[in-house]
Parts: sequence; C-alpha cells; structure tokens
Amino acid sequence: MDDQNRNLLMAFALSLLVLVGWMYMFPPPEPVAISDEEAAELSLPPAEGAQTMAEADAPVAEELPRVAIETPRLKGSINMLGGRIDDLSMKDYFETTDPGSDIVHLLTPEGRNEAFYALQGWRPGRDMTWDDVPGANTPWQVVDGSALAPGSPVTIAWENGAGLRFSRTFEVDENYMFTITQAVENTGTDTARMAPYSLLSRHGEPADLENFFISHEGFVEVADGTLTEESYGNVRDFRVDDREATHARVVEVQENGWLGIADKYWMATIIPIPGESFTAVSRYIPARDVYQTRADLPTVAIGPGESAEAQTMLFAGAKEWTTLRTYESELGIERFIDAIDWGWFFFLTKPIFATLYFIEGLIGNMGWSIVALTLLIKAVLLPLAWKSYVSMARMKELQPEMMALKERAGDDRQKLQQEMMKLYKEKKVNPAAGCLPILLQIPIFFSLYKVIFVTIDLRHAEWFGVFNDLSAPDPTSIFNLFGVLPWAAPPPDSILSLVFIGILPICLGVSMFLQMRLNPAPTEPIQQMVMTWMPWIFMFMLGWFASGLVLYWIANNTITFIQQYSIMSMHGARPDLLGNIGVKKKKS
Repeated sequence: MDDQNRNLLMAFALSLLVLVGWMYMFPPPEPVAISDEEAAELSLPPAEGAQTMAEADAPVAEELPRVAIETPRLKGSINMLGGRIDDLSMKDYFETTDPGSDIVHLLTPEGRNEAFYALQGWRPGRDMTWDDVPGANTPWQVVDGSALAPGSPVTIAWENGAGLRFSRTFEVDENYMFTITQAVENTGTDTARMAPYSLLSRHGEPADLENFFISHEGFVEVADGTLTEESYGNVRDFRVDDREATHARVVEVQENGWLGIADKYWMATIIPIPGESFTAVSRYIPARDVYQTRADLPTVAIGPGESAEAQTMLFAGAKEWTTLRTYESELGIERFIDAIDWGWFFFLTKPIFATLYFIEGLIGNMGWSIVALTLLIKAVLLPLAWKSYVSMARMKELQPEMMALKERAGDDRQKLQQEMMKLYKEKKVNPAAGCLPILLQIPIFFSLYKVIFVTIDLRHAEWFGVFNDLSAPDPTSIFNLFGVLPWAAPPPDSILSLVFIGILPICLGVSMFLQMRLNPAPTEPIQQMVMTWMPWIFMFMLGWFASGLVLYWIANNTITFIQQYSIMSMHGARPDLLGNIGVKKKKS
C-alpha cells in the first residue's frame, strides 16, 4: 500500500476513533426508574374488571361528531371519542410533486392504517379506578366553540356521574403548536386524587421508515438539557413492565423537557409547561404493536368544592428550522431545535445549515445554493487543503522513481521500503504531511452531507428542468433520454436502474475519476485496479441517493479537482490525466 493511501485510511480510522471516544466519554444518562411508591400511587394494580393503562387508551369502535381544525397551515378534526386529536394534515406539504397530489397526513384515527394520535387524560390515584376518569373511550361533548382555529378555542366536557366534572380546552396558533388545558371540578363529598397525562400513540412502524443511520426516525426526548434519541427497535428492547405488559423506560424530568415521535421531516411532541416537573414514559405494547410516549404530571388532590387544572402543549407539524427556533426562544422550550437530527457534529451541522438557509434566501434556488455552499466551504478550507495538495504534488513527482525502485527491489518488500524512505529523505518529502489536513476536513464534509440529507428544505426543492425534488433520486436516465422524453426513469428499486442511470450519477463518476487521477498511483497492481474501477462502482452505487446529495458530491469533486490541479501545477507537477504520471516542468 502506498503512503498516500495509507494516510487516507489512517485519517478515516482516527475519525472513527474520535467518534467512539466521544460516545465513551459522554454517554447518554441512564434512565431513572419510577419508585414502587409512585407506581402504586399512579397506576394501581387492576381490580376485578378494571383496566390497565394500556387498555384504558385502547379505542373502541364508536363514531361521534368531530370538531374541525382549520388554521393557515393545518387542517383536521378532534374526535369526541376520547377527545383525541387524531386527524391532522399539513397544508404546505404534499405527498409527491405530481399535480393534484394529496397533502401530507401526520395524525391518523384509530382503525386506519398507521394510526397516530394524541390523547390527554387523568391517571387515577388512591381509592379511584380508570372508570372514574376520562380515557380514550370517553364520549365528550362540546360546550364552547364550534371549530378550532387561531384565536378560537374549543372546550369539551364530561361528567363521571360520581361528582367529578372534567373539561378540556384546545387552543392552536398560526403554525403547529396546540395548547391543551385539562380541568376537573369536584362536586362530590370525597377528595379525589389523580395525575394528568398527555400521550402520543403510534400503531406500528411507519411504512416509509428509511432505517438509514444518518437520519434518526423514532423517539426523541429532552430531559433537563439531555437529548436522547431511540429507534423503534431500541424501544422494543426496553425492560418489561410486568404490571402493564409493556416494554418501558421511565425518566424523571425536574424542570424542563419534552418528548415525542419523529419522522425524517415531521414530528409530534408533548411539551409540558417549561419549569414544571414531570415523568417521561416511552414504551412499546407488544400485544397491540403500539408505540407510545407519555408525559405524566404530578398527582393533584381535589377536595370537595375544589377544582384543579393542568396544561401541556402539543407540537404536530414539520421540523422547520425557523419554526422550531422561534418556539425555543419565545416559549422557552429547551433544545427544541435539536428535534432536527444534527448528529454528533452538531457544532458543525448547525452553522452549516444556517449558512445554507441564508444562501438559499439570497439565491432562491436550493440546487445552486448547495453548489455555492460547497464552494464557500472549500474556499474556507483551502489553507488546510493546500498542504495536502502540495504533498500530493511532490509525491506525484516521485512516481517514476518509485516505480523504478519497485522494479529493482522485486519481491523484497523490506528493501523497497528502505529505498523509498531513503528517497523521501533525499527529496525532503514527508508522505504523512497531508494526513492532518484530510483528517480535519472529514467532519466538516460529513456534516455538510448530513445537512443536505436531513433538512426539510430539500424536500420537493426544485433545481432546474426535470430536477424538481432534490430529496429524490435523479429523475433522468438513458431510458428517458435524460429527461427529454415524457416518461419516468426506472425506479431506484428496479434492476433497470442499475443500467439506465441518470446524468448526475454519470457526472459523479467522471468527476471522481478525474480527481483520483491526480493522486499518486498505487504501486500494487490490485490496488491500481481497485482505484481505477472505484469511480464507476460509486457511479452505480450512489445513483439511487437523493439528487441533492449527488449534486453536492459532484460539486465537491469538481472544486477539489480544480484546486488540486492548480496547486500541483504551481509546484512543478504537470498532471497527466490519462497516464496518471506527473512530469516535471522544464524551467525556462
């Protein structure tokens, strides 16, 4: 293996070591288990005929009138069965780019595919049962308001027939935030003890789950400043709660936190009022294949003639950077912007995205903004890259001499290494000089890659011509004459897509080929063959990636090639792109 390739492998290995070390030194906190006393207080063992918590939020087949939800960005309805928000769509986002496409549905009622809904209620305390408090099957009635809209709240009510009157008031803003106020009035003669809760329930994993390591989809939680992300598989592996036949994790939040279930671009989260303590519960119910996240507020005691209320917020919408940032600053929701999966290099991905967002605001085109951002980052990193490119230029100048050494040494690898080290010393060339600049650049380019992959701003973002969705694979191919003919390219999961590749993957292969021809050629024949075929293998492998990502790779390869070619030429090497041999320029 030649020294330059060894440097590259060493850089990647060191990067991996840094990531593993970071996770070892700063592991996520262990969840705090709820005490037996608290468990007994909030969820009594079921008596004869009583329900467990898992059963209490299981809806029944019953149809009741609905209350419409209509805002500038949302439409849907509240189900009077349980008082659940279980029908919600986002007006600004569509399922596909096809004309007439349906808008994106976020929350879906029980009984339909991929049911996903929000539910509030009360957990019974001492001397009470689940029948004494409202649950998922409670038939509510509207007592104030006709439709939920900004500035127009709706209040629903229910009485348990034993002296307790419950009400629930819904409010919504111009974007995606609901505020739900639960109240109870005790008109009986005994003190009632109960704990308010708010939960999200998702039936099964989403059908469009990508399961791609670079983008988190699943449970997300912030507890007193600590962010925790769990995949659906991880939740299924939580410890078993024998009382309720669920896999559960319980975390005590002292002052500030929120929890929810997130997709790549959308999410629903429960947000207790900042400053209040609560218990965060994440769980999986195997018998029903249901995933739930729940916020349990402290128990309250309501004496005869007294009343109590509890308030929580519900975010249900798109993970837009500006919207989340506004809620974080104005409502005091700690780390709400981290609902976007910034990754381990968040200190890089956040400013990189902010820059991309700014550039897109100036240019008005996300495709050209990606190219501009890549150019800007390459310009900023040029001082680091300069040393690496100069090292490559000097190594390339030694290529003929290194090949001659290899021929003289034959199979004596020890002699070859000794002669090469002697040559490096004579020519004052350090083969490891380019290692550190490459190592420092890896996190930055990975962060840019992640930003392009996870940001909602690329979804259905147009570039030019047939490139009307930079989050989707290249829509062109030889099959449709690269977008000229009026039919679609083979889908990414089709075997034909491996043959009829698009224009962007072809450009990627060419740009990678040109860039690699500037690097010193490996001395081993097998390595030479691998390096020769690698660009074309990547061309086919990466063809199904989002076109915005492929565009980034093309831009990065092209700019890198121009920088490296110019710097190598300035230092006396004349790169031969066909022969991969650097020839020393003659000085005039």
